[in-house]
Amino acid sequence: VQLVESGGGLVQPGGSLRLSCAASGFTFSSFSSYHWSWYRQAPGKERELVAVITSVGGSTDYADSLKGRFTISRDNDKRTVYLQMNSLKPEDTAVYYCKGWLGFMNYWGKGTLVTVSS
Repeated sequence: VQLVESGGGLVQPGGSLRLSCAASGFTFSSFSSYHWSWYRQAPGKERELVAVITSVGGSTDYADSLKGRFTISRDNDKRTVYLQMNSLKPEDTAVYYCKGWLGFMNYWGKGTLVTVSS
């Protein structure tokens, strides 16, 4: 199993980015059964939960401070999880990580860096 994040980079305040997390080593059934989430870790800070999307039904939840700006989604056919980030702020600068979990099983990607700066 491998998770690879992509889509990070340098963006100006107010801009948008879409992050992708490509999951290999999953079948359609296993990918679909996992819950998926995005975390981020800013310099000098602890890793924090950004967004979650559940397996069945695809329910979503977000950190309170990010509701309305970030959207998590999943494409089971492509084995990919997305994070659409709009109206980005300098405080959104962080390494963004993808995590998939089911019960006691969990997998992490290595992260993609997002820098919001003018």
